[in-house]
Amino acid sequence: MRRLACLLLPLFACAVTAAPLTPPSRLDDGWRVADAAADGWNTATLGAMEAAITGGQAPDTTSVLIARDGRLVYERYFNDGGREVLNNTRSATKSVTALLVGAAVDRGFIPGAQAKVYGFFGDRTWQNADPRKRDFAVEDLLTMSSQWECDDENSFSAGNEERMYISADWTQFALDLPMKGYPSWAPRPADSPHGRAFAYCTAGAFLLGAIVERATHQPLATFAHDALETPLGITRSQWQRSSEGVGMGGGGTAYRSRDLAKFGQLLLDGGRWQGRQIVSEDWVDAMTTVHAQAREDADYGYLLWRFHFDVAGKRHDAWAMSGNGGNYVFVLPADRLVVVLTRTRYNQRGMHQESQRLMSDYILKAMP
Repeated sequence: MRRLACLLLPLFACAVTAAPLTPPSRLDDGWRVADAAADGWNTATLGAMEAAITGGQAPDTTSVLIARDGRLVYERYFNDGGREVLNNTRSATKSVTALLVGAAVDRGFIPGAQAKVYGFFGDRTWQNADPRKRDFAVEDLLTMSSQWECDDENSFSAGNEERMYISADWTQFALDLPMKGYPSWAPRPADSPHGRAFAYCTAGAFLLGAIVERATHQPLATFAHDALETPLGITRSQWQRSSEGVGMGGGGTAYRSRDLAKFGQLLLDGGRWQGRQIVSEDWVDAMTTVHAQAREDADYGYLLWRFHFDVAGKRHDAWAMSGNGGNYVFVLPADRLVVVLTRTRYNQRGMHQESQRLMSDYILKAMP
């Protein structure tokens, strides 16, 4: 048993005496595995991370997985986590939805990112008619930069996700949303970085899933199974649905940790898994291009966050699937690295900062 002597200091400072780490198990799931110690990882630092987690400094962490150069080098489960546990990673689903939109584009079901959103709903009418709605493109939803008055971070917003969840028809809820106004102190799209005014809007991601269903004439979970999960060797998942039965592309899909890592590897390898092109490289390139500034410290691609970590004087740029609870799939192209953090710290202050410190204070410091 690993012997740990941990001093509780700020930013997870911890001294550790660690036994050699056991490499991840080689399973029939497509993952190659490697020995972290043999590859030059600092196993004492990884042991310190485990002490920080079990010591309560990153509460409710259920798994940490690390893959480098396409090989799993680290796999640990904590608390109620386990290899067969389906992790509800909340809004990390949005990134999977972006991949599904790309798969639908690749197959000709959706003309492309500039396809008009309301054109997919010609059988419906909607409130708050506005000429600008005719110009809404799929890309506007992928980049959280539509001009709907929709902001999950503002409880007063007409489009706040909590209002959608209690409505009888989520699709209609989204289509009916009013247009956003811009007071003098708020930047308009033309005055914003990349020409897009960002506002986090789950209703938009949900509507992308509805578009995929209408375009493919399949339930979202069925298309996901055929276009992504089966090619990736993913045999278990759990998708949520809206009040009216439409697949929930905005959050709540559950996957095993090793399968979440596959999505990260797919993004890292330009849409390929084990040499097979599953989503086109052009689409993955578009997903991993900055299209909007989300915050002063974060940018946004196609339903992907863009962060950077400064460790020992070196900057590490990371794309991230991110969800409530502190859930992450980090993809660091320059470091050839994929990291999965699953947690159930839902709606708790500091959940995302805790996860990001696990990355900066331990994982990146332990990397060869």
